[in-house]
Formats: sequence, C-alpha cells, structure tokens
Amino acid sequence: MQVTDTEREIYNAESEEEMRDSIEEAVDENDIVIFMKGNEEMPQCGYSARAVKAVSLYEDEFETVDVLRDERVREVLEDVTDWPTVPQVFVDGEFLGGSDIVVEMHEDGELEEKIDAVA
Repeated sequence: MQVTDTEREIYNAESEEEMRDSIEEAVDENDIVIFMKGNEEMPQCGYSARAVKAVSLYEDEFETVDVLRDERVREVLEDVTDWPTVPQVFVDGEFLGGSDIVVEMHEDGELEEKIDAVA
C-alpha cells in the first residue's frame, strides 16, 4: 500500500504533540478525511469499509489515514476526538463519528448535505 503525503506527515511525527498537530492539520487541510483500518482501496475491517462506502456515494476523492501503520495514531486521535474507535470521519473539519453514525447520516440525507457543501 502506498503512503500518502498526509499519512507520511502523521507517521513521521517525533512526539505525541507533533502527531496531534499533524492530525489536526490533516483534518483542516482536507475536505474529507477518514481515519480507518486500511485504506480506501483495501479497508481492513467491515466498519471502515462501511464508512468508505457511505462517503463514496457522494464524493470520489477524499483522504484516508491507515491507523494500523502506527499504533500512536489511534491513541492521539482518541485524545483529539474523545472517540475510542475507528473509523473516524471528518467533513469540513467537523468530526462526524464512526461508521454507524455516518451510515445513519446517509440514510437521513445529512451526509449528502455535508459533503455537497464542501465538494
């Protein structure tokens, strides 16, 4: 699997604080980011696959960060969002939640509205 520039920036962080800054920068600089197990082409769990599928219904291009490559990412991400599980989906800098919430937002039409506002 190829490492994206966003992932490289996060994985190369030398401290927890630097990683936190890199995660926040990734969220701020990308319209849509999914922190997940695996990547868009090869999700490594069903929840990550569901999140990717829901987002992909409305937008083809979004950033993913594979939390399995560096265990620190999950730990720091949990500190940032106060959410213990992945995937974690962000749209326009806003943390939406995990796969269950994102699928529910899709079913209610909310996900399409949020993505259309930035896509």
